[in-house]
Amino acid sequence: MVKAADRAKNPARSSVWLENKDGRAARSGGGPAGLDRDRIVAASIRILDEEGLAKLSMRKLATDLGVTAMSLYWYVDTKDDIIEYAVDTVFGEIDLAAVDAAGDWRQRIRELALQYRRMLVRHPWMSPSAGQYLNIGPHAIAVGSKIQETIRATGLPLERLPSTMSAVFQFVYGYGTIEAQFGRRAAEAGMSQDDFYGEALKTFRDEPQFVAALEPMADLLDERASHDSVTVIWDRDFEYALDILIAGIEAMVRRSA
Repeated sequence: MVKAADRAKNPARSSVWLENKDGRAARSGGGPAGLDRDRIVAASIRILDEEGLAKLSMRKLATDLGVTAMSLYWYVDTKDDIIEYAVDTVFGEIDLAAVDAAGDWRQRIRELALQYRRMLVRHPWMSPSAGQYLNIGPHAIAVGSKIQETIRATGLPLERLPSTMSAVFQFVYGYGTIEAQFGRRAAEAGMSQDDFYGEALKTFRDEPQFVAALEPMADLLDERASHDSVTVIWDRDFEYALDILIAGIEAMVRRSA
């Protein structure tokens, strides 16, 4: 059994995908009937989606599954294992066949970026988790490979590919993270995103200490407040920002040529 303290000694090699090369628990037999790693991971994702990372525990997960906490240790060694499996599972939600069918590299970038963003928003716990672990499970590697393949198709020189991938997909990661956390805060307040945004903006603009600082951006705030839905703002800004990035890649391709 791998202990958390053992992993802390060598975090660069700390991953369930390295410790169990085939990604499966090394034990066999003796576990409760009807329980397997897929059920454990599916239950963990439900808890993570509904309550967040802080509320996931082996005890809570066992209760959700109707088993004892010790039963889980037939399939996983630590809570970190479960989170890594959960991270890789939701990477699998990105439809790579749809990316292949999208068209040229521009459309494939758009499809990948949109799916990645939507996955991050569906699972607000995903952003901090993906930043904490190595992301070397089979689905994560498949997504990473598809990103590299798509960026290679731009025709940029080899030494420019990592920067281009970062420009696009670190933008998507950041955008999806902010969007997901905003949705989480609205839900925790018991409000829709539209009501939460409207109330927050009104409170901000009505506060005397901010009046002078907000004056230069009043027209921008008015424009954003004119939309009926926060979702419209999220989608519009994301699409236009992505257009800017793709236009920049096209310009750099021409410069390289």
